[in-house]
Amino acid sequence: MVLLTVTSSILEALQSFPDGSSKLQRDGDPSLSDAHVGSPISHGQIIELWNLLKTGNHKEYSLEVLLRGSRVYVPPPPPKPEPSDEYKALMARLRREEEERAYERMINPAPPMETFSQRFPSSTGMARAFAEANRPTRKEDMGDDDVTYDEVHRQLMLIFNFMVTILGVAATLWILARWWSTPARIFLTMGGSIIAGVAEVALYSGYVWHLGQAKKKDKTFKEVKEVVQTWVVGPEDKPIAIDGKESAAENTNLRRRKQ
Repeated sequence: MVLLTVTSSILEALQSFPDGSSKLQRDGDPSLSDAHVGSPISHGQIIELWNLLKTGNHKEYSLEVLLRGSRVYVPPPPPKPEPSDEYKALMARLRREEEERAYERMINPAPPMETFSQRFPSSTGMARAFAEANRPTRKEDMGDDDVTYDEVHRQLMLIFNFMVTILGVAATLWILARWWSTPARIFLTMGGSIIAGVAEVALYSGYVWHLGQAKKKDKTFKEVKEVVQTWVVGPEDKPIAIDGKESAAENTNLRRRKQ
């Protein structure tokens, strides 16, 4: 059974029949004795009301007019059951306990939370000692941001040059083979691009290999420094050489080394 809501048209039609509510009452149907806008009415009752209106020459009430504005009736939710005495007693006891705890916190506030430095006062000194003990001793351990930036920039420019070369070769082959068929042009362009990429990688690898060989050769040569002769110039007019010979330099206050 479908229940709909009573509209103003249905209410006016019910009021036009004094005994219409009793005629429309069936077993299982909602009561229409105190009907109002929004109260439930079954679809069968609406049909019977429409038939009564037709027999009573109330042609102004068509079925469409009666149903206009009506919607499916949704019964209101049932009222909440009254809580039991045990539930009321439990809630009262919990409220009293919470009030007691709040009062206790108010008269005896909890101590403020300690920070890490307050809890461990020697931690700052330990941290400084640890940092000092693990401080890098060599310049290589400190790192060099400039060197890293230069290396990244060099790698990016190298990739960019490779891409420009490969794209340039591909574009050139595609233009030169414009009279060929499209599949042949595609294979030619792809083959030329691959060959250009392989050539670029081979040239760069050879360049890096030659640089490595040059660095190895430079490491084999050791620079040897030797002091040939040393003079010690004193406040006298005539400087005296360390090896017992007189020096040719005169009136000087500098110590010279010849390597």
